Amino acid sequence: MSPEGAIAEETEAPPEPDVEREQLLATLAESLGEGLVESHLIPGLDLWVRVTPQAWTTACTVVRDRLDLRHFDFLSAIDWMPSPYGKGEDDPTEEPKELDTEVVQGYAGGETRFQVIARMAGTGNHLAVNLKVDIGDDMTLPTIVGVYAGADWHERETWEMFGIFFDGHPGLKHIYLPGDFEGHPLRKDFPLIARMVKPWPGIVDVEPMPPQLEEEPAASDAPADDDAGVQDPPGDAAESATGEPSVTGESSANSEGDDA
Repeated sequence: MSPEGAIAEETEAPPEPDVEREQLLATLAESLGEGLVESHLIPGLDLWVRVTPQAWTTACTVVRDRLDLRHFDFLSAIDWMPSPYGKGEDDPTEEPKELDTEVVQGYAGGETRFQVIARMAGTGNHLAVNLKVDIGDDMTLPTIVGVYAGADWHERETWEMFGIFFDGHPGLKHIYLPGDFEGHPLRKDFPLIARMVKPWPGIVDVEPMPPQLEEEPAASDAPADDDAGVQDPPGDAAESATGEPSVTGESSANSEGDDA
């Protein structure tokens, strides 16, 4: 086999099986049955599992009790609808680009515009699972605060920012917004007026740098006064003001010799 063929074969080799995550998925499939809609496993990296709304609370309980993933990481929502206002980094001074209207729900797929995703992890290993669930037109999902107490704050934030109601939550109340605020700022169709007035990031006008002042010459760079502080170098190589070699050393020697 040529070296090129060996490299190609090595590149196309299937990934090593991920036995631990495959076991997590098998346990979920066994426990949920038709409640497990779709899954996506990347060996050595992570696991995504989409379940039905009816199986949501059961799935979280299975993850905690049977998979022993007792650390609640986060819960939030995803709005898969492309923004009707374009991207925030688009320059409003240019011709508007054609808007992308295709909805793609990511790993483990989806059938609705909104999805809720929660991540749970093990405390003594590197394993975790991402649970996804489609949100129907009623924009309602059962709370999982009774399964993971840490979901309390996350469900409140998701209700406030996306408008998804969590049935059975002990106290859905605002975290960020005033009580009379209208709309849900993390939905794609919520207009961010501040970004329309002043686009961000990287598009706003930047003031030019001020002109650089010419530096004054340093004292060491200033021209020296020809008559000030000029000293002849010592030794026979020194020259007098007339350009003749100095005879100071020779005269001194002769004087000492005459005195002797």
